[in-house]
Amino acid sequence: MDFRTLRSAFSLGWVNAAIPPALLLILILGIGSAAPGFLTQETLLLLLANTAVLFILAAGVTGVILVGGIDLSIQAIASLSSVILAQLVPQIGIMAFPAAILAGVVFGVLSGLVHVRLKVPSFVATLATGGVVAGIALWAADGRAITIEASGRVFTGWINGSFAGLPVVVWIAAVLGAALYLVMRYTPFGRYSLAIGAGEPAAIAAGINVDRTKIIAFAISGGLAAIAGVVLAARLSSGSPTLANQLLLPAIAAVIVGGTAITGGLGGIGRTAVGALIISIVRMGMTFIGVNIFAENVVFGAVLILAVAITIDRSKIAVIK
Repeated sequence: MDFRTLRSAFSLGWVNAAIPPALLLILILGIGSAAPGFLTQETLLLLLANTAVLFILAAGVTGVILVGGIDLSIQAIASLSSVILAQLVPQIGIMAFPAAILAGVVFGVLSGLVHVRLKVPSFVATLATGGVVAGIALWAADGRAITIEASGRVFTGWINGSFAGLPVVVWIAAVLGAALYLVMRYTPFGRYSLAIGAGEPAAIAAGINVDRTKIIAFAISGGLAAIAGVVLAARLSSGSPTLANQLLLPAIAAVIVGGTAITGGLGGIGRTAVGALIISIVRMGMTFIGVNIFAENVVFGAVLILAVAITIDRSKIAVIK
């Protein structure tokens, strides 16, 4: 089967939906056979906890990708929110959480405005915004990690707890994922997002407010990135201006590997959840079977290239550049 035939088959709806879950099952069984300790309860709970943060980050950027854009500022926003939480939680307690999340929403809206008002491509707009946010985080933290003091850990310790046998962070991710799934499936915003990604000129002709929908998508992406940063800071009891720097590639890979088309118009939160599990299993699985940890980004990059090459709709791009 040549590449065109493979891509044509993958573009079929049922195949597109079936491949990521099948790959997930194959990975679980394969790694479980190679390293029996992988399938223990303790390891699986750790896997879910680690996947939760990645999923929150990836779920936010899913909405931006669905409208045909990309958000490269999510790791900087997550890092800044961790710094804000670490600095403010000893002073204002639980109110540090909404303050950190609000900062993420604000920078998400800023990215959206730069993109739609100034007509700057989303990758450039978010790359620039991410640079600004990273600079603010470094300045606010004086270039160092900030440990959350004991008085602050009183308000963050609950995130490291468990409820009904599952880590609290997994419940947070599940609630956020379910809420975003309902929004994307049953609200005008969700329908408009898919329509814009499938064909922006047609969406404009249909009377959809494309600019507003895109700004909302970027705001959601920034807000969820901030939540991911807050969760990371609470779990590690510290915030850092570089805390989430290694999560950008895995987050985008989770979206694409899950089956959401990089060109927009096809995909969803459920697929991103599967993709996040695949990425987390690959990361943990390489450790269990003894693959060098420095090979992780090589694997992620190769997987991302393959996923994009198969799922991209070239009919939407007049010139590949």
